Amino acid sequence: MATAEREKHKGTPGHLDGKAPLDSEIGESEDIGIWKDGLKVHPQPTADPLDPLNWSSLKKHSILAIVMYLYFMFTYITTTTVPSFPELQENLGISYSQVNWTVAIPALGLAVGPLFWSSLADIYGRRIIFLIGTLIAFVATIGAGAAKEYGGYMAARFFQGFGVSPGATVGMAVVSDLFFEYERGQKLGLWVLALDAGLLVGPIIGGFIDLVSPEWIQWLTAILFGVLLILEFVFMSETLYPRKYMLARMAIGIPGGADIEKAGKLQDGPTKVELKRTTNLSILNFRPLPGMRHPKPWDSVFRFILTFKYPVVVIGVVTYCFAWYWWILTIITMIPAAYVQYSPQIQGLLFLGLLLGTLFSEIFMSGRLSDYIVTRLAKQNNGVRLPEMR
Repeated sequence: MATAEREKHKGTPGHLDGKAPLDSEIGESEDIGIWKDGLKVHPQPTADPLDPLNWSSLKKHSILAIVMYLYFMFTYITTTTVPSFPELQENLGISYSQVNWTVAIPALGLAVGPLFWSSLADIYGRRIIFLIGTLIAFVATIGAGAAKEYGGYMAARFFQGFGVSPGATVGMAVVSDLFFEYERGQKLGLWVLALDAGLLVGPIIGGFIDLVSPEWIQWLTAILFGVLLILEFVFMSETLYPRKYMLARMAIGIPGGADIEKAGKLQDGPTKVELKRTTNLSILNFRPLPGMRHPKPWDSVFRFILTFKYPVVVIGVVTYCFAWYWWILTIITMIPAAYVQYSPQIQGLLFLGLLLGTLFSEIFMSGRLSDYIVTRLAKQNNGVRLPEMR
């Protein structure tokens, strides 16, 4: 059946008839492609088993869990030390104002890091950036645990944030590599939940680990990074895929209008393409991935600067991020001073309310609800999804 369908559609965009289709034609034909609930699926998958969109649900969600783990650590490292502020003051001989900077400095690394890592992840792939970033964070955490002076401690804290920062932009890219657009609301909801949980779970765990010593807060963090590094090395496959290149050389294999649940039954075996990709790549790949155009390493910085051409976007993002991060960090960093009569363990437990509220909002007010709203609005917009619908 699949062979007959392929012969029927020979010569149409997305299929081979001796010449590759134009990029504008690839997967964009109104007649050929995979559809879901009356809307054309984006991105269009290939018939390639190495295409991340075709991987098993278990494999996809295992990688998603690793991405969430790193994003959890993204904020965990900034707040887990807060209950130990009094001990840090005494051990490092610093003021309360100075100890507050030990939260701000890793946050600076978190802010600067994505500008450095984003373009590199589009050149060399997601996996190697995750591995290098986690390794940097692991080493920096050991340095923070062993630091005896304020300057060394602050340097280590900065590189903790810098190393874990791929969890933001690169982590989002991995989610986009693995899942169709109509699924991303739920998956990104889980991804954001990991970020929020790290911010609030950090002080809870840190408060109890402080019973041993403030240094052990860093040793536990180093253990968490070590476990993550092993998981990334063993279970995280490369997800950056040369989709345009492969769609130009490999049939989608699905007649137009087919529902996505039926796709597997209608696909034929993929045409063999000699190109190293995803799970075919070497275990540690330090070369630009073949089959796609690569940005310059500094392009992410330029794109960030160009964002300021759109004041509405900048004002909205800056206002939201500043208000959210300022409000959370103001509460977190002042708790040891405001509730000095309580032990670090009790201070950590004060974050349970915020954690429960975050879990409730992410489960009931995000994820699947976002996907449902986008699908409904897209149907009202002649099947066209727009970013504003999110």
